[in-house]
Amino acid sequence: MSTTAVPVTPFKSLEDHTELLGEELDRIRAEVVAARGAEDARYIRTVIAAQRGLEAGGRAALAVSLFPPAWLAGTAMLTTAKILENMELGHNILHGQWDWMGDPAIHSTTWEWDFLTPADAWKHTHNHLHHTYTNVVGLDRDLGYTILRMSPDQRWHPGHLLQPLYTALLAPVFEWGIALYDLEADAVPSGRKSVRAFLSDLAGLARKAVRQAAKDYVLFPLLAGPSALPCLLGNVTANGLRNIWAHTVIFCGHFPSDVQTFSYEEEQLEGETRGQWYLRQIQGSANIEGGFLLHVLTGNLSHQIEHHVFPDLPSNRYAELAPRVREICARHGITYVSAPLWRQYASMWGRVLRHSLPDASRRRRTSARAAAGTGVAEAPKAPSTTRPARSRSRS
Repeated sequence: MSTTAVPVTPFKSLEDHTELLGEELDRIRAEVVAARGAEDARYIRTVIAAQRGLEAGGRAALAVSLFPPAWLAGTAMLTTAKILENMELGHNILHGQWDWMGDPAIHSTTWEWDFLTPADAWKHTHNHLHHTYTNVVGLDRDLGYTILRMSPDQRWHPGHLLQPLYTALLAPVFEWGIALYDLEADAVPSGRKSVRAFLSDLAGLARKAVRQAAKDYVLFPLLAGPSALPCLLGNVTANGLRNIWAHTVIFCGHFPSDVQTFSYEEEQLEGETRGQWYLRQIQGSANIEGGFLLHVLTGNLSHQIEHHVFPDLPSNRYAELAPRVREICARHGITYVSAPLWRQYASMWGRVLRHSLPDASRRRRTSARAAAGTGVAEAPKAPSTTRPARSRSRS
């Protein structure tokens, strides 16, 4: 699954490598930025045209879906259209990957996707918090989405015994789970988010939910006339399959067993250099191996490592960057976690099951720290260098 073993404390044992790593990856990024052009623009416009064609065809077929072949064809086309819109279009456009084109119709500030979470809420919790603090326990809320335990450094409680069940139940309603998660209700009691801001976000989510439900579950079924019920079922199925696929891709890109988590405090990360940030992105992500169609349908998040290293570069470039990033990792002795979908899926479920149980080694560490008179986890201290500005490439 990976090339070489990686040390447990990267900031100490790989300190001599991290700045060189950062320089090499910065050069690759600069090359792609300089080379972006007509071919990249043609790619994203082709995907948009294909997605809209599939959606139109799917809607038309579901309008006459009393005929079973029409229902099957319409549901398949609509499912594919929704997957493309979420994964290759919405997610990547909202990362600003195509802002350089200057096209107001394909821009991170104007795109509103076919997903329950409003774009602005997603950009805050995902683009900023997750991509800045990737897999840092207590700072990256995407590490378990506040309900799952995915690291031995996360405190266990009895409710985690059920996490295999609610991980499975989350998949078909993933967009609803993410939408509620993006409200950050857990931040209100601590004062990190005001009640006013929470209510404003809740109102925004309610408006988006009404629009989404009205479109898929009222408008198009009514337009289908005699085919209203099978059309409704087709829309429900398309949304459910899209949610299951998104859940699978995201979990396989973040939670296989070889993906690392980190127990640094925010103060320690203030000294994190560019190279150290790159290193954490690589160690906190996993790739899914496959062909062109798989990569497109995952929104190129099958190249999760390259996406976390270069989140604002066009997604169609990740396939050509992956061998170069992998070779750099091999030279620096850094694990590059990559495997076929079935293996990453099995590994992810192994992690879900393993951390649903109390961790004996963590209890021993906690007892040892208490005996020594300290109740805080030890973490490698980051060098006291100036932290690079949070540029768009990290958001």
